[in-house]
Amino acid sequence: MSMPLDRRAFLRRSALASAAAAAAQLVPVASFSGLAALEDERDDVEWRKAPCRFCGVGCGLLIGLRDGRAVAVRGDPASPVNRGVCCVKGYHSVQALYGRDRITKALVRRDGRLVEVPIDEALDLVAERMRATIEEHGKDAVALYGSGQWTIPDGYVASKLMKGAIGTNNLEANARLCMASAVTGFMTAFGLDEPMGCYQDIDFADVFVLWGNNMAEMHPVLFSRLLERRQKHPHVKIIDLATRRTRTSFAADLSLLFKPQTDLAIANAICHEIVRNGWVDEAFVREYVSFKRGKTDIGYGLEDGFQFSDQAEDATFDDLVAFLEDYTPEAVEELSGVPAEDIRYLASLYGDPSKKVMSLWCMGMNQHTRGTWINNLVYNIHLLVGKISEPGNSPFSLTGQPAACGTVREVGTLTHKLPHGVVTNEEDRRHAAEIWGVPVENIPPKPSYHTVEMFRALDRGDIRFMWIQVTNPMVTLPKLNRYREACLKEDRFIVVSDVYPTPTTDVADVILPSAMWIEREGLFGNSERRTQHWDRMLDPPGDCMPDSWQLIQVARRLGYEHLFPWSEEEHVREIWNEYRRHHAGPKHEMAPYEELRARPGIMWPYVDGRETRWRYNTEHDPAADPSRGRFDFYGKPDHRAWLWIRPYEPPPEVPDDEYPFWLNTGRVLEHWHTGSMTRRIPVLHRAVPEAYVEIHEDDARALGVRDGQRVRLVSRRGEMEIVARINGRGLPPRGQVFVPFFDEDRRVNVLTLDAFCPISKQPDYKKCAVRVEPL
Repeated sequence: MSMPLDRRAFLRRSALASAAAAAAQLVPVASFSGLAALEDERDDVEWRKAPCRFCGVGCGLLIGLRDGRAVAVRGDPASPVNRGVCCVKGYHSVQALYGRDRITKALVRRDGRLVEVPIDEALDLVAERMRATIEEHGKDAVALYGSGQWTIPDGYVASKLMKGAIGTNNLEANARLCMASAVTGFMTAFGLDEPMGCYQDIDFADVFVLWGNNMAEMHPVLFSRLLERRQKHPHVKIIDLATRRTRTSFAADLSLLFKPQTDLAIANAICHEIVRNGWVDEAFVREYVSFKRGKTDIGYGLEDGFQFSDQAEDATFDDLVAFLEDYTPEAVEELSGVPAEDIRYLASLYGDPSKKVMSLWCMGMNQHTRGTWINNLVYNIHLLVGKISEPGNSPFSLTGQPAACGTVREVGTLTHKLPHGVVTNEEDRRHAAEIWGVPVENIPPKPSYHTVEMFRALDRGDIRFMWIQVTNPMVTLPKLNRYREACLKEDRFIVVSDVYPTPTTDVADVILPSAMWIEREGLFGNSERRTQHWDRMLDPPGDCMPDSWQLIQVARRLGYEHLFPWSEEEHVREIWNEYRRHHAGPKHEMAPYEELRARPGIMWPYVDGRETRWRYNTEHDPAADPSRGRFDFYGKPDHRAWLWIRPYEPPPEVPDDEYPFWLNTGRVLEHWHTGSMTRRIPVLHRAVPEAYVEIHEDDARALGVRDGQRVRLVSRRGEMEIVARINGRGLPPRGQVFVPFFDEDRRVNVLTLDAFCPISKQPDYKKCAVRVEPL
């Protein structure tokens, strides 16, 4: 369904927002107790650089320091990411340091109550319980669950401790819930993870196609760059392809609503039209593309112990053409609800050789029971028309956490990963073992549990000890009731490292107080392969310490001091220097520590003092072999990109008479993830103080529900009460409701289904069935 748009109202709001942002280049900051104005006292403020910690864009900030406190924020004009502009979360980010309920002391549960203890006593207890669990139940009975908010040193220490020292692959991170399908999409198509392009593509593109990505709220600074590009070049088009109307829709030139899961069919229909109209770049396809076919009817991971392994079979261009015969625009209109004429228009934008096209996506494609497939299918479009790995032609997966790329994907804090390579590859294991100084036999050759299965294992008792750092799974896990009950079982021991009380600290046996962001030195890695360093700027309160240092302290207590010999003052530098060895070489060379300190981020591969902006392009990428022509997709053994033939398959749960609505979940502009930090920033909390459910006005009328009325949402897994919003900022179509997940008091994941993509193991938070009951 297309939507004619009058953007004047949106642009008026955008202009007001831009004016407010410009006026806020110096933002007064305060604790919960009140604001401290700085208008007349700017000369005594010291400014230090740091990346923003509230998404994966990696905006550069300048933090204003005075009297041992962070008191102001500016956008860093030297940052090529945001060029001096921030979103509302960035401008208020330092307020998150000063909530009144900050955890500053270690806590241990005794007789059902959490009591303060000295930090060394808590660390002793963590090491003691970890050792006892391994002795009684084996090394695979302990697990570490981390985060895309981990700094690169945090993740590196975690990987070395679990895989190299203890010898278990029970290491996962919450980026499994947000970026795993992007990883498997890249790996299956190109053999290497992370985007081939960069944000500079925005400055060259003529068309932006947003695949299920509410970029105006989720990545507002990057979205402002799209709007600026269109303002300066009126021929530029923004296409919003989504399942509900959002602020992005109202800024787009065309907004298309599709039925959940049918993005798979739409992508194939675009390919159908590209082939039918003769828009295939035949020379590019002949030189640089191989065709593959995988398994179908692959399941949804709903049962414990679910196993799946895909298998690539050779295919041909003719096989693709025959496969696409079932995906005519008319057939896909019937399935998806998107008019055939709009599908043809989309295909014409991709197929026009005079237009450069960026495809951008985030959770809509990744949190999907066929997440790997839809990533593959969008790459297929770009590969058929040869629009890839060059300025302005870029399929680009955005991230939602500051180091989901730098820590989870590059360091490898997932069960199957190593800092360079995977545990199933003997050469990769030997490479890691040599750098770590451990016998290669220490590193198990088989992955253990991905995130959903890890918490299922905790429920079953296969895992008895779990350490959770820098994340809040008691809000974020799907089918939440099962996994919360697992943490509360009598013979489970849960350690949580965090900065504020959360529903996850509520289930902890030990809570360790973490240093936060600029209270410690660190490095993040953003969506465009940019590594960003910052120095410690403030002393952490009380006994708070960096998560990496907590891990090192426990590792030493377990007898691994020889593997973690670094001093507290120098451990970030030393870890970085050791970590760089894993990635040495032109495919992934990382910048030296001193250069990272001096600059607002550097993209890898960084070879001979030069960033690589466009991978696989022999003009730009030092690892690409010029003898192969313009491109060298060196991640695959045949040096070609793999185009996968993937069909549409339905989701595991759809609305019915008992549960007649689709449930979609996501975020809002003002809050980040579970809100444990942003809800402690007064201006953001006041803007959106609680979660709500968006309901279409016709559905609300049929239900007898008014705006602001409380309703009950019920699924096969749980229920919750929540306020209804009708004709608010987001507009779901009839038959769908939307709930943001930032509110720990209204945990929408008690409703969601723990189905996942069988290849990436990433859960689908975007579609399950619910009913709405007026209260």
